[in-house]
Amino acid sequence: MLQTKLIHKKVRFPWLVVFLVLALLLFSGWRYMISQYQPVDKMDKTYQAVTIPSQAGARQIAGILRDHDLIRNERLFLNYLSSNKLDNQLKAGNYKFSRSQTMEEIADAIVSGRVDYLTVTIPEGYTVKEIGLLLQRQGMLTEEQWQEAIGQPYPYDFLKGIPAGEANWLEGFLFPDTYNISEGASGQQIVDMMLQRFDRAWGEEFSSLAEERNLSVLEIVTIASLIEREAARPQERETISGVIANRMKIGMPLQIDATILYALDEHRELIYNADLKIDSPYNTYTHTGLPPGPIASPGEESLYAALHPEEHPYFYYVSRGDGSHEFNRTFAEHLQAISKYNNQEK
Repeated sequence: MLQTKLIHKKVRFPWLVVFLVLALLLFSGWRYMISQYQPVDKMDKTYQAVTIPSQAGARQIAGILRDHDLIRNERLFLNYLSSNKLDNQLKAGNYKFSRSQTMEEIADAIVSGRVDYLTVTIPEGYTVKEIGLLLQRQGMLTEEQWQEAIGQPYPYDFLKGIPAGEANWLEGFLFPDTYNISEGASGQQIVDMMLQRFDRAWGEEFSSLAEERNLSVLEIVTIASLIEREAARPQERETISGVIANRMKIGMPLQIDATILYALDEHRELIYNADLKIDSPYNTYTHTGLPPGPIASPGEESLYAALHPEEHPYFYYVSRGDGSHEFNRTFAEHLQAISKYNNQEK
């Protein structure tokens, strides 16, 4: 019996060792996993800007955070997101993180969309209405907040003489550019940011050139807005500006289709003859001279073109259908060009 008991003890001993080794490994693994959730450096509270691109997936975001040395382990970050069903809740934006933050804190901020600022690009040729809709889609403000913002007075010299608060009074002056907008910025702050950008673009040089041409800021911006909407190709901006200048010299209606679309307040590819009779001061077929104000926000190149009209004999232009135009001197040449390009389309 004694011999049997001794043999039995010898058999049980290895299992105890295996159990202890496994327990030690599990504990070490658990401690390692916990450590991976901890801040990379608790003492480093320096914030760094991190941009999460639009449409970025969880794996790409994990790589971005690891490249900034903000998380210890990409795989564990992905596992954390997956186990908490957060993979598809990550939001793009511009964030500020420090290496003293835990992995959960960083993940929670991205899921919650607690951005430091939002980036928005206002395209050239957008109207005040289109800019407002863009900002609303980005979740920066509501329609009511936008309407309130564009109705406020703003103390800029280039706005003097334009009745504040009237419909479209800021049209053309909300400068197209890319803006970094702080979280929680008011509509008025956003509008003021765009007006400041216009003020910088206009500057002393453009102001002096406008005076030389005996035209106001409003008139130049109005011409620039027409150019912006008509010139699909940048190299044609000054040529189109020359056509506008030539027509204005002889009191000829500008007959610019973009003004009809603005009066109709809708986007269309085609304009019908009935549209040309619309009762609106923006109808440049029935009214001579410039419309009452800009029809869109022109960029710097269009402002430059408005101040530097090309000297040429052209009074007409027609689209070739590829974004470019054919320019003509006489109405007879213009009709021939229209016939030529209409037949090509057929």
